[in-house]
Amino acid sequence: MAVLEVNEYKNNYNEILHSIESNKVSKVKILSVSKSHPVEALVNAYDSGLLVFGENYVQEMVDKYETISTEMKNNIEWHFIGSLQTNKVKYIAPFVNCIHSVSKLKLAKEIDKRAKENNRTIDILLQVNTSGEDSKSGCQPDEAEEVIKSSLDLENVKFIGLMTISGLESTDEERKEEFKLLRKIRDGIEINLSIDLPELSMGMTSDYHEAIEEGATMIRIGTAIFGKREYTK
Repeated sequence: MAVLEVNEYKNNYNEILHSIESNKVSKVKILSVSKSHPVEALVNAYDSGLLVFGENYVQEMVDKYETISTEMKNNIEWHFIGSLQTNKVKYIAPFVNCIHSVSKLKLAKEIDKRAKENNRTIDILLQVNTSGEDSKSGCQPDEAEEVIKSSLDLENVKFIGLMTISGLESTDEERKEEFKLLRKIRDGIEINLSIDLPELSMGMTSDYHEAIEEGATMIRIGTAIFGKREYTK
């Protein structure tokens, strides 16, 4: 897989940043999604000034973490954004900063347990299936509040917001409605439970404009920064 030059990653990132600022939005965190790209790509992206990275697969994330320099380990903010099995949490708990794909109390409890073992607190987001597609992970919208309510006594994890992935077949307008639904769910939970959930992780390369219009605070950008992935057959 082709690895871009250092300046190309920065230029790609700045294009995304400029498009966000042109919408008069400044407080949006861009996650550079390096999944399926070699560690050399991550290193070049880091050397260009990028510090926040998202990964989808536990083993790939661990392999990259173990390969990079101590300086990078200390400076990178790691976000896990893929489906996560409870038996894999222990591998990323020592270093991951935020896990976006928590949809059940059972997983939140396991992250809490592993975070405590590492004397850490890990931020987590509740993934909600707002598109209704069976292929999409996440709890159902009417389950979201109960999952968070049941986790409030956990000491080493903190729900900081919600996450969703738009439907694969959704139109632009349907995506906006899915993102709007996530925001409404978040707002309702904040009122009913008297808690703050400041983060909405929604929007990728193909739909981050719609997500930002509906209040996204984190967008997950892969292709627009790293280029198209090449998958072996």
